[in-house]
Amino acid sequence: MPSAEQISQQLAHFGIAAEIIEFPVSTKTSLQAAEALGCSVAQIAKSIAMQAGDDAILVIASGANRIDKHKVSKLVGRKASMMEPAKVLEVTGFAVGAVPPVGHLNKMKVFVDQGLMAFAKVYAAAGTSSSVFPIAPPELVRITAGTVADVKE
Repeated sequence: MPSAEQISQQLAHFGIAAEIIEFPVSTKTSLQAAEALGCSVAQIAKSIAMQAGDDAILVIASGANRIDKHKVSKLVGRKASMMEPAKVLEVTGFAVGAVPPVGHLNKMKVFVDQGLMAFAKVYAAAGTSSSVFPIAPPELVRITAGTVADVKE
């Protein structure tokens, strides 16, 4: 299973010396992560795996926002749906609740919730269900080659 250290190495590859923050409690949900960090749920950059046909999609959304599947479908030009947990693990190499924005087993089209751009710093999963790392939203877009989009309900 991938580790937070592997995500740290991935980030270093992009020139980011991110501090991986590990907690003795779960940060699997946006609320748990926000409570552990003492920040707003909106500052949590949750990575949600979706699919459109055989194409894998990663939507990095604000923890305060629900993803609108119809908006994502419009962005990719066909019906998008949530990936089943077993498929998330197969495609990304990470379990649901630990999926980081980088370091996946397979290439994915990435969309970044425009709501995250309002913050100087957000926190993303670091490959385990109890680790996160801080990152500036423009850097998140850069390292994921993501497209900033309106993806919230």
